[in-house]
Amino acid sequence: MEIKVFKFGGTSVQHAAGIRNLTTILRKYTVNQIIVVVSAMGKTTNALEEVLKHYMQKDIIALIEAFEKVQKYHLTILDELFPDKDHVVFKEVDSLFNQLRGYIRRGHLFIPHAGDYDYNYNYDFEYDQIVSYGELFSSAIIHNYLVDQGLNVTFIDVRDLIKTDKSYRDARVDWEVTSTLIRQSVPGYFSNQDKPGKIILTQGFIGSDLNGNTTTLGREGSDFTAAIFAYSLNVNEMTIWKDVPGVMNADPKWMKDAVKLDTLSYREAIELAYYGARVIHPKTIKPLENANIILRVKSFLDPDGEGTTVQNLTNWTISVPIFIRKQNQVLISLSSRDFSFIMEENLSQIFKILATYRVKVNVMQHSAISFSFCVDADLQKIPLLLNHFQKEYQTRYNEGVELITIRHYQPDVVEKLIRNRNVLMEQKSRITLQLVLTQM
Repeated sequence: MEIKVFKFGGTSVQHAAGIRNLTTILRKYTVNQIIVVVSAMGKTTNALEEVLKHYMQKDIIALIEAFEKVQKYHLTILDELFPDKDHVVFKEVDSLFNQLRGYIRRGHLFIPHAGDYDYNYNYDFEYDQIVSYGELFSSAIIHNYLVDQGLNVTFIDVRDLIKTDKSYRDARVDWEVTSTLIRQSVPGYFSNQDKPGKIILTQGFIGSDLNGNTTTLGREGSDFTAAIFAYSLNVNEMTIWKDVPGVMNADPKWMKDAVKLDTLSYREAIELAYYGARVIHPKTIKPLENANIILRVKSFLDPDGEGTTVQNLTNWTISVPIFIRKQNQVLISLSSRDFSFIMEENLSQIFKILATYRVKVNVMQHSAISFSFCVDADLQKIPLLLNHFQKEYQTRYNEGVELITIRHYQPDVVEKLIRNRNVLMEQKSRITLQLVLTQM
């Protein structure tokens, strides 16, 4: 029987109606064996990041308010999905909140005052232990609902299968150990069934290191989780369910005339993910391409629609430009204090510092005496990064700028984008144009 891998993101399960819709979609595939990877519900990851911020700052009142906001959101969904208030799911979710509450209380005995902790370990480690609860909440609720609806579903804690190193917040997967665990355990869950079809439900985004500590795979990492399962089990295809008809040539919330791309090559998908297209996580494509697994991006609002197919296409062409917009960027410019050239040893040092703070450069430009680059704004990383650079270089920066990447660009569309805006940096190749602009 064919195994399918489905990933449902936070938007698809942000409310009770979304979870009911997920159930309806799964019923269409009852003859298949399905691995369902779910994200945290709605904006829970953002909400838990607020909990983490107040936790690290020891702001007790704000911490309690942020915690209760997350709890109330999930209880509202529970109340709508489960009329029986004695249902076991209420105890399961309450137990998870008690675990998180207990972790936070214990942590306050050891977390130093804000600004005093070692960023590279403490913040990232605490992030993974706290923010990971979003996936634990959602998987507990969805699993119980699917069981109540009569689906043949088994729950797996993904931390038992996906093993990583200790690079908290962006952990590297131990592929050998992880693939072995998945191949050894998943077929057994599928074979122990008493009726056709079988669903395995698990979490995206999270894993664990070899000591059992929870790790995360990077923001939007649930796509990557699904790809790990697809690769390890050598399935034919995996599907990402989104709130758009498929991969669009631009965010339809930004460009009203955005159109769906029916097909994409692996190469183009990797490029788009690298430049920041949110529809696919950057790490997702490589394992799929390695195993020649087809990726489908479909709409959970129109499950019968064709969506977009990503696969190995050698002669793939496109007739429209593709726009990728990254807001809330920081443009940093470094120059030597004595106006000497920025040489190879300077660049080596700059990239070493960037690696130390695990900051990804989105676009960069090099002149004789300066080096400029654009990065995502990060309230934890960027102040520390700037402080480090200011010790070595003359440092200037612009906050709140916007990075627009255009693949297969055309002159007329560029003119429309930059009208009445300041271009702070421009980088152009044969196919790709990147512009750092002041905000609209």
